[in-house]
Amino acid sequence: MIDFFIDGRSGVPPYLQIVHQVRQAILLGRLRVGDQLPPVREVVSKIAINPNTVFKAYRDLEHLGVVEMRQGHGTFVRRAPRQVSSSELAAMRRSLLRWMKSAREAGLDPDSIRALFTETFQEAQRARAETA
Repeated sequence: MIDFFIDGRSGVPPYLQIVHQVRQAILLGRLRVGDQLPPVREVVSKIAINPNTVFKAYRDLEHLGVVEMRQGHGTFVRRAPRQVSSSELAAMRRSLLRWMKSAREAGLDPDSIRALFTETFQEAQRARAETA
């Protein structure tokens, strides 16, 4: 099961934070095909959020084909991307940690590091889309 958290200072709408958390949990293997997401009522009571926000997140995930909403039964993980081995993930994490350390040593603050990473990631996504 996944426990959601909402960062009110992130500037990211709460429903998108839930979507991102589910997708990340699937990518990292914390949620697998067939696993059930927490019922909306449970999410609402744990993080004090509007039920419509949770419904919107779950609907978006369903439209993406990530989950399946079964009337009266709940919301279940429907598909997952190609699984990356834990050793591959660990190697990538170490590489990112080295990169972050060099960014800090260069004098970048956390917001600048995040901005640089996000911009580079988006650039890579655009380049990938152009070659596809």
